[in-house]
Formats: sequence, structure tokens, C-alpha cells
Amino acid sequence: MTPYRFSNGTTVRGRPGRPVAAPRASWRGPHVSKSGTGYTLIELVVAIGLFALVMTLASGGYLMMIATNRQAEALSTGINNLSFAIESMTRDIRTGSGYCATGCSSTSFSFTDAGGSKVTYGFSGGPSVTVSSLTFYTSGLSSYTASGDRYQPNVTIVVSGSVSSGPGKTSSFTVESGATMRGTDI
Repeated sequence: MTPYRFSNGTTVRGRPGRPVAAPRASWRGPHVSKSGTGYTLIELVVAIGLFALVMTLASGGYLMMIATNRQAEALSTGINNLSFAIESMTRDIRTGSGYCATGCSSTSFSFTDAGGSKVTYGFSGGPSVTVSSLTFYTSGLSSYTASGDRYQPNVTIVVSGSVSSGPGKTSSFTVESGATMRGTDI
């Protein structure tokens, strides 16, 4: 046998009188090893299954986060509405006069506002806020000449109830605010 050397450095031995064939090129190419042929179908199915599981868990967490955000927004809206109502009441009471001139109870409060109109506050629920208790604590309502009271008129408002934060979910609250008449009553 006579050795034959190819241009890529491979040497083969052939028999006399027979042509020497060039070595076959691998279909995988020279850069891929013979042991690593790619991914099998089982490996792809397992990878896709794991991906689907992770995405299912992530989307569940995302949907819970959206629901929690909606509840927080509903609660915030209800509390903001309540804060606006109480701030409006205290502003009117602060600039008013003649507290309880038409009669007061612990659940209603009457006075004359800065424009001269009679105003009476009581309680009723709204779409997102349910008021269960509205109490007015008053002091210094008598005039100085009538009873010798030397205190500036003061009203403390206590509101209790619940705020809807989603279907079937409520959060309870108790809010207290105070107002002192700006003008002197002494």
C-alpha cells in the first residue's frame, strides 16, 4: 500500500492499482463535535413545559397585583371623598355663627353659614362610603351675656363607617376633625 497525503493533512493508504478516495466530509461540519448533535424532542418538550409553568405563575402574580391595586384605588377614592366632605363641613362651621340656634343633637348640627343661610348637617351613606356614626361634640355655644361662658365656640366631628374597596370587601374607619368659630363670640 502506498500512502497518499491530502491537502488537509490526512494520510490514507491505498492498494496498488486502485484509486485512493478522499475522506468523506462530516455533515455536521468541522466545528461540531460528534457527541453534541443538538436538542432532542424530549428536551424541547420539557423546556417548553417549564417555560409555561413559570409564565403561569408570573401571570397569576401579575393579576393579583392588578386586583390589589384596584382595591387600593377604591379605598383611596372613598377616603378622599370623605376627607373632602369633612373639610367642607369644618370650613363652613369655622366661618359660620349661631351654632345650634335651631336645635342640635349628637347626630345633627345646625348653624348659620357666612352667607346667612341656615345649614344642618346629618349623615347618610354614599356609593363607596357607608357612614355608621356621625357625632358632633360642641362646647362654648352659649353667648357670654346669657350664661357667663367665656369659651370660643368649638365643634368636634367624629365620623365612623366603612369604605368599599371592591366587591364584598370593606375597610372600617374613624375620623375626627375639629372646628373653632373664627369670629369672636365673647
